[in-house]
Formats: sequence, C-alpha cells, structure tokens
Amino acid sequence: MTVQLLDVPGLAPTAPYAYAATAAAGHRPVQLAGACPLDADGRTVAPGDVAAQTARCLDNLVTALDAAGAALTDVLGTRVLVATTDRRDLHTAWHVVEARFAEHAVPSTLLGVTVLGYPDQLVEIEAWAAVR
Repeated sequence: MTVQLLDVPGLAPTAPYAYAATAAAGHRPVQLAGACPLDADGRTVAPGDVAAQTARCLDNLVTALDAAGAALTDVLGTRVLVATTDRRDLHTAWHVVEARFAEHAVPSTLLGVTVLGYPDQLVEIEAWAAVR
C-alpha cells in the first residue's frame, strides 16, 4: 500500500478523516493544482450549485491523478476551498468529498473563502499524492 492513513490517539475520534498520512519509502510525491469545476472548454459548470461543482472538481482531480499514474487511494491529503460565508455550503461540499473518497478518508482541510479565480466558481480542491 502506497498511503497509510493514521488515526492519532489523543485527538478527537469523531473526525470523519485521518489526522495524518504517510507514503511508503521509495514513492514519489505528486502535487496537484487546485481542481476547479471547469468543463473541457474552460467554462465553469453548475453556477450556484456547490454539490455539483464539488463533484466536477473531484472528476477533474481524478483525471489529473490518472495523468500522474495515481488514483484517489494514492492521495495523502486535500484542501477544499468553498467561496461562501454559509457553513451549510461547507457541509454540502464536504459530504460530496467524503462520499467520493469513501473509506480512504484522507487528512483534509475545509475552508470558506471570499472568492475563487473563475467566474461563478464556488469550489476548488487541492491534493497531494504519492505513487511508486
């Protein structure tokens, strides 16, 4: 196994993700640019829909991982950015991320931000992975 997810004694056991992750020796790091909710023509998909934009970000993230010879199970961690001041939007985005990663619940940071780079963009997901 390339990535080992670590539960950390002494930290809240209720977090829906691992607190730390490591890569086995001999694996190379993969840094992915923030995955945006863009279609193949560079247009923002699903304006106003946090869940649909999160899903598209994850689709694009999987495409980038594949190009690097990696998969979601090779991800060491993520940062999920949501342009909102409403915590419900953060929860909406997180539920989509959590469902896609399933049992590979990597360490993650979820942030509400004021604005993202593309018109109508609400979500962006950064990731780090390791591959053999």
